[in-house]
Amino acid sequence: MNTKIFIVMFLFNIFAPSKIDNEPVSIDLNKYLGKWYEIARFDHSFERDMQKVMAEYVLMPDGKIKVINTGYRDGKFKETIGKAKTTETPGLLRVSFFMNFYSDYRVLMIDKDYNYVLVGGNSPKYLWILSRTPQLSNEVLQNIINVAKEKGYNTDELIFVEQ
Repeated sequence: MNTKIFIVMFLFNIFAPSKIDNEPVSIDLNKYLGKWYEIARFDHSFERDMQKVMAEYVLMPDGKIKVINTGYRDGKFKETIGKAKTTETPGLLRVSFFMNFYSDYRVLMIDKDYNYVLVGGNSPKYLWILSRTPQLSNEVLQNIINVAKEKGYNTDELIFVEQ
């Protein structure tokens, strides 16, 4: 094989975006609001080494959603306040924690009773498992992980959060 072709193919495989199914499912926003415990996530700098992580979503009078993320790093309480706005696609929110820079927040799977949820972003680098309770049964957790795998996420990268 020509060396140049091999290098191009190699670089394409490294830098090509992974194929994932991140199509959001429809949600009832009013049922979704409230507190959620973070059960697992992919590693990223803004949550690195965080434990006892929670997210709370509060509907504001202007229709936007206040996002309150809390957790502990090195034994110290941390809180980050952000905002979210709905889109024409139920299950797809736009979330911002810095000025007016918004990112996708995609509900990929949700329990019919809104007890647990699988959330992703617009890239395969972001994935969260959230629950209304601090723990999930092994059976439920494995089911959510299997859904994430079927959608193309590398679930071996999940970090399980101490609650």
